[in-house]
Order: sequence, then structure tokens, then C-alpha cells
Amino acid sequence: MAFSNYCFVLSLVVAFSLATTNVSLAARQLLDTTAAPPPALTLPTIPSLPKSTLPPLPSVPTLPQATLPPLPSTPLPTLPTQPPLPKPTLPPLPSTQIPSQPTLPTTILPPLPTLPKSTLPPLPSTQIPSLPNPTSPTTPTVPKVTLPPLPAATPLPTIPTTIPTIPMTIPTIPFFSPPPSN
Repeated sequence: MAFSNYCFVLSLVVAFSLATTNVSLAARQLLDTTAAPPPALTLPTIPSLPKSTLPPLPSVPTLPQATLPPLPSTPLPTLPTQPPLPKPTLPPLPSTQIPSQPTLPTTILPPLPTLPKSTLPPLPSTQIPSLPNPTSPTTPTVPKVTLPPLPAATPLPTIPTTIPTIPMTIPTIPFFSPPPSN
């Protein structure tokens, strides 16, 4: 996990260093140029459209004034007068008294009986017998096992401690060698 993180960080460092090199080279090249950039393209002008003249609006004809006939001047009929109604009178309330609520007799509860105090008998003073200590069974002893001797195998090869010398002369190849001189 740490190795993959290390590789990822290393690849990011390499990518950023290469990117900054190209950017700095491009910026230097732009600074070294002396020619002005080409002028921006200009859009063609849109020709103005001719103004169209609208015909004048027709005038609204004048309408003749209408004369209304006068309203009839008949008087409104009078409403008949209503006779006054007699004032209602309520009969007087009866003067009977409301009967009083009967009183309930109060009951006297007898007093609660008191419970006698209970006393517990004393605990017996007998000794609790102790349990015998169980002894764990002894584990059986494993007999010693002797392995048979290894068979006589082929001896291991010896590793050379000296480096063989490499010949320094290049043998000549007949096809590439120059022809013999006479």
C-alpha cells in the first residue's frame, strides 16, 4: 500500500515537472517573438434598410347625435302605512323557590387495624461444610520419539568463489576481415 502511494506521488511530481517545462518554454517563445499579432477580424457593416412610409390612417367619421325622449314624469305610488304592532308583554316569572339539595349523611370510617411487628427467628449458627478441593487429573506423558537417520543423499554442489576471466581479444570473422595484402 505504501509502495503504491509512493509511486503515485512520484508520478505526480514527474508530470508536474514536465508540464512546467513545456509551459515555460512556450512562454519564453512567446516573449521572444517581435511580430505583432494579426489584427482582429472586422465584421462587415449591415446596410441600413430603407424607411417605408405608411399611408395615413383614415379619419373616423362623425356620428350624428341621438336625441333621447324625455322620461315620463309620473309620480311614484305611495306605500300604505303599516299599523303599529302591539308591544308584547311577558308573563311574570313564578315566585316558587328552587328546592334545596338534600344533604348526604357523612359516613365515619373505622380506623385501620395496626399490624403486629414481625420478628424473624435468629439464623442457625451451624458451620457450612467446606467442599473438598478437586485435584486435576495428571496429563499422560508423551513418549520421546526418535527420528530415523536421514539417508545419505548426494552432496551439495560447491559454489565457485573465483570469477572466470573473459577473453579480451575479439576473434576475427572471415567475412568482415579485410583481404590479405600481397
